[in-house]
Amino acid sequence: MNVSSVTEFIFLGITCSHPIRLLLFIMVLACYTTFVLGNLLIMVTVNSEPCLRQSPMYFFLASLSIIDTALGCVAAPKLMADLLTSGGTISFGGCMAQVFFLHFFGGSEMLLLTLMAYDRYVAICQPLTYAVSMNRPRCARLLALCWVGGFIHSMTQLVLILRLPFCGPNELDSFYCDVPQVVRLACANTYVTELLMVANSGLLSLLCFFMLLVSYGVIIGTLRGHFKERGGKALSTCSSHLMVVSLFFVPCIFVYLVPFSSSRVDKMASIFYTVVTPALNPIIYTLRNHEMKEAVGRLKNKWLFSCSCVKGEQI
Repeated sequence: MNVSSVTEFIFLGITCSHPIRLLLFIMVLACYTTFVLGNLLIMVTVNSEPCLRQSPMYFFLASLSIIDTALGCVAAPKLMADLLTSGGTISFGGCMAQVFFLHFFGGSEMLLLTLMAYDRYVAICQPLTYAVSMNRPRCARLLALCWVGGFIHSMTQLVLILRLPFCGPNELDSFYCDVPQVVRLACANTYVTELLMVANSGLLSLLCFFMLLVSYGVIIGTLRGHFKERGGKALSTCSSHLMVVSLFFVPCIFVYLVPFSSSRVDKMASIFYTVVTPALNPIIYTLRNHEMKEAVGRLKNKWLFSCSCVKGEQI
């Protein structure tokens, strides 16, 4: 690995306008609060309901909430701090850590969303074998494979960067560290590295997205003509999954399949999948899922009842 002379990177940020930065700070803070509290609510709700806790779908949903929370915390806190100032800096090691965790959690989420589509495919298209095919030990192994796949993907990205020399330019035209922006600052020909990045991140995103579309296409084809009997609930669940999948994959494909471009649109896409999408996921899954809404209602009633009991004892 080449020794770099750059010790820190300077973020150029999103805008130089103070009013716009203040507005963005409020919006990012709202998204940050939403995805932390929303995903925490999903995790607590699933673990407090035995019927949900034993279901593979909600087991994966709680795992998705953990990854979403971690992914959102990679860039959002630093972004909020920098929006309150005229700019921001990050050490070389901190930048590499951002790259690693961004792709670790992002790659794990891609694979987990694909796994959730497979779970719905087995549940709807092969209902007689679902209990055996998706038992808890197998679900745990499949989830572990998602984490391992995310780790391998992230380490590959990190190695691509660390092999490059950084000897001068240190201004990142972004608000966080990611492979496309960092690679452009290398003091070397990065054409091959960017192609490898496309093969790694871009094609992984595109392949997972294609597999998801095929899975849900088969599911919709299976449910066609049976919506009155059993398709309504399944279609509602699949539509929620498709919304989350589209919100996550479309910006990723846009950013990583065109790594040579640099525009304000790239920044907007990056904000969307690092800050906005983690906030929308818990809203979509709770508002469009009947079982989740009922479970949240029961959890609320339990909490109110326990509060009233505590007040009664104090009186």
